[in-house]
Amino acid sequence: MKRTLLHALFLLALSAAYALAKPPQVLSKTTKGNPDLKAIDVIGFAPQGVLLIGDGQGAQIVAVRTGDLALAQSLTKAIPSIDAKLAGVIGAKADGIEILDLAVNPASGKAYFAIRKQDDKSHLILTVDGKGKISEFSLEKVDYARISLAGGKNSISRVTDVAWADTQLVAAGRSADQFASKIFAINTPLSHDAKGNVYSAETYHVQHRRWETKAPMSVLVPYRENDRQYVIGAFSCTPVVKYPLDALKPDAKVKGSSVLELGSGNRPLDMFTYEKNGKPYVLTNTFRFHHKRKAFGPSPYWTVKFEQGILAEKEKVNEKALWRLKGYDPATDRVQMVEAFHGVRQMDKLGDGHALVLKEEKNGLTLTALALP
Repeated sequence: MKRTLLHALFLLALSAAYALAKPPQVLSKTTKGNPDLKAIDVIGFAPQGVLLIGDGQGAQIVAVRTGDLALAQSLTKAIPSIDAKLAGVIGAKADGIEILDLAVNPASGKAYFAIRKQDDKSHLILTVDGKGKISEFSLEKVDYARISLAGGKNSISRVTDVAWADTQLVAAGRSADQFASKIFAINTPLSHDAKGNVYSAETYHVQHRRWETKAPMSVLVPYRENDRQYVIGAFSCTPVVKYPLDALKPDAKVKGSSVLELGSGNRPLDMFTYEKNGKPYVLTNTFRFHHKRKAFGPSPYWTVKFEQGILAEKEKVNEKALWRLKGYDPATDRVQMVEAFHGVRQMDKLGDGHALVLKEEKNGLTLTALALP
């Protein structure tokens, strides 16, 4: 009897370990062909090399199976003038393209760039591997799933960010609705022609000292706390806000809890979580549109890290939220400016110890890997 019980417990533990080790299923139903994108606003990645493309003009998110699963050497040598090199692959000059977004495929370590050509306004995806080789990722014949987005009474004008959250795909967007700031949640695995649930976000802007519904969320990060799913969003002027996603009904209005104010006159660009010496942090880079009036560094692009524990705050939120600055001086050591990241326009996490960044230099843009602070 004892041996039978021990055997059953062993099988149960083995089953649990297998379930934990089993990779999540990302796609359940796909179609093959060209997804016929209207535009590319942002890109990101789900597990198994699935590329996520936010297309606001098409009111959709498209999930593409890239097949890029072989983990290879990450970029170790900086690539100067990467804008000119990317443009050269498609027969353009550096000022003939706009680099819309950068995302790292965690399955391979390869960098993906969303590009818009300035002459014909066409959109395409280019990749850069660890050896610096640049290639075009064709969307002509791919397996993909299209998720339609609705913004209430008015259509979506832009998808501002997209991220994988294990049991959900989450995205942020803008519409012309009274509640213009939208959060989308799509259950996984993703199925072609599914529809995303839309939530209207109401946010307390700490700097403005009022609740707002029209301010666009620039970036978002999935966040779990005590087995509950949240989205962390950041806005211009620059509150960091936590929204609960569990148990929400479609078309609901969700109020966030503002936990941190990074300062007036800034727009967040990218954000991700990481660990350093066993302690969790959040890293975000921003664009300072008040740079000429009051600079925070040598470039209008600047970066801060803050303790992830700030996100768990329950009492000091909204009107009582933590401020990064008192006047123009640091108000807390829980939020720190990262000087090594001055000039970083775009970034994404590269493995456990680095960020792959697109950084302003004297001779143009450089693609390089920086150690996480």
